[in-house]
Amino acid sequence: MRHGFEEDSDSSIAFVLMMRAWILPTLLVLCGSAVAAVLVFEEKPGAAAALLLVFLVIAGMHSPLIFPGSIGAREAQRRSAEDGRPVVFWRPGCKYCMRLRIRLGRSASQLHWVNIWRDPTGAAAVRAANDGNETVPTVVVAGRPHTNPDPAWVREQLSPSA
Repeated sequence: MRHGFEEDSDSSIAFVLMMRAWILPTLLVLCGSAVAAVLVFEEKPGAAAALLLVFLVIAGMHSPLIFPGSIGAREAQRRSAEDGRPVVFWRPGCKYCMRLRIRLGRSASQLHWVNIWRDPTGAAAVRAANDGNETVPTVVVAGRPHTNPDPAWVREQLSPSA
């Protein structure tokens, strides 16, 4: 039987994990805004706009927004068992996850994505597969984990019906 305190604690942990994914993008937007403000005061609005745009693009690339919607690890594993599609464990800010996502292109939406910073069960699955390390991307195909696989190989793992 669960007590109210334990449920509050679980939701607090989930909130902290979710917010962690937005720390780097938020800092990038704030820094870009500060630098752009200085350039505006120096009467260089073109440079300010260009620099702010660069910071916004970098922030977007490091945010959870460029990845298909994440689901929980248990739900991803259930869906994968039904449709045979791979599960990708990832986290925002990971350059290897970003490389995988970009190189997969439209195929990325056919995979089941799990953000380990939002899902403690997903983080535990990654640690179990990687000797206690949260090494991502970890792609699980037919129940077997593959750490930082080549994007072309991942694309090959998609069934024609997916």
